[in-house]
Amino acid sequence: MDSSQGSTLSSNVTSFVDGSSASAEVKYFDSVPVYVKELIAGGAAGAFAKTAVAPLERIKILLQTRTQGFHSLGICQSLKKLLKHEGVAGFYKGNGASVLRIVPYAALHFMTYEQYRLWILDNYSAIGTGPVVDLLAGSAAGGTAVLCTYPLDLARTKLAYQIVDTRGTMQLGKRQFNAPPAYSGIRNVIERVYKEGGVRSLYRGIGPTLIGILPYAGLKFYIYEELKTHVPEEHQKSILLRLSCGAMAGLLGQTFTYPLDVVRRQMQVERLLPSAQGGVRHRSSFEGLVSIVRVQGWRQLFAGLSINYIKIVPSVAIGFTAYDMMKTWLEIPPRRQSKAISTA
Repeated sequence: MDSSQGSTLSSNVTSFVDGSSASAEVKYFDSVPVYVKELIAGGAAGAFAKTAVAPLERIKILLQTRTQGFHSLGICQSLKKLLKHEGVAGFYKGNGASVLRIVPYAALHFMTYEQYRLWILDNYSAIGTGPVVDLLAGSAAGGTAVLCTYPLDLARTKLAYQIVDTRGTMQLGKRQFNAPPAYSGIRNVIERVYKEGGVRSLYRGIGPTLIGILPYAGLKFYIYEELKTHVPEEHQKSILLRLSCGAMAGLLGQTFTYPLDVVRRQMQVERLLPSAQGGVRHRSSFEGLVSIVRVQGWRQLFAGLSINYIKIVPSVAIGFTAYDMMKTWLEIPPRRQSKAISTA
């Protein structure tokens, strides 16, 4: 009995040391299509990145929507106030919806980007193989991912917008900053919004979202690929340089399209705004931009942008690192090699 147990233990240790156990797990995915592996890798990367920056994402939404008691505070003061009134759990309110949205969103974004790029290279070779292809493929992928996951983003925004004093530290009569009825969760938000206005209500704000995501997603991939062309060949595989290029691409792309993100957030919570806060309904993205500049000032178009800068770097870094690690573990062919095989 002892000898058989020792033999089993010895074989297990040997397989762990020489990597045969891990190899067996990876070989399980050998028969899985590449696009499915890309979905898995992208979804995992998105979940890790989104959870890591959830507190900053919550504060950004509160600043964007001019939530009472927060719109005049800075980042640190907002974090302290949120911690005081809702505790640590307050930092992650709406993160369930955010992760639930980001997993399919990131999965679809990465996978469709790869597929759109291959399709463009196969059918429109006159465009070439440069960053322009990444601009078109990234834009199309961003639009596809948004259309498929927008109701979850709407739910995430409505949950994050609610500020409820769970610690009883606010003054009597101000136990809730905003007047709207509290939502109990993702499902509750979607059900109530659907009852209020059907499918159309679930996609309220989709206009500025698409207008913003199409150039943002395209610019992100375009700038990333363009920056990589200036990296010396011997450093092309450096994860640090790839993360740096990705972070810069995210920062520049976000800056150009951020005002549309502010319009989208305000359109999503219009029904929740008390009349005292001037809950004006915007009929279009352009009308929203004009109204915000006229009533709230042009600076409101960039409310929360500093937080976006702070969160975008670690988010991109974690996202790219996790995606690269998952691609390596799942043995996904390098993107350029995959295209070369496809076009051949």
